[in-house]
Amino acid sequence: MIAIPPTANDSARKPDRNVLGGPLVACSREPLTGFFRDGCCRTGPADEGVHTVCAVMTPDFLEFTVAAGNDLVTPRPQWDFPGLVAGDRWCLCAARWLEAARAGRAPPVVLEATHEKSLDVVPFELLKKHAVPVA
Repeated sequence: MIAIPPTANDSARKPDRNVLGGPLVACSREPLTGFFRDGCCRTGPADEGVHTVCAVMTPDFLEFTVAAGNDLVTPRPQWDFPGLVAGDRWCLCAARWLEAARAGRAPPVVLEATHEKSLDVVPFELLKKHAVPVA
């Protein structure tokens, strides 16, 4: 597991927890993911999309999300976004992941790196059904 790096405000906020109730672990540093681009699926008031589900990209999901209007494949250098390929881990919006699950196209999820805030949108049993090891 990869430990989450401390931030300047860590002493002022409660520790981030994953959907299993334990400490949130990093999702990916390569490519660097997360709403705060710190490798973790943390969230806060400015994160209107709730980027809290740590998912492992699959060709099927990437095709699905492009068709749904959220192109995660094309690099966007102006946003320091490399574009994703199958096998990359990425913090997805919980609602987008749920939409893909309902369509039968959800990517696998790393529960230890998926923020507990995801449970406000996605039922735990559905996440668990798609779980893969941290590795």
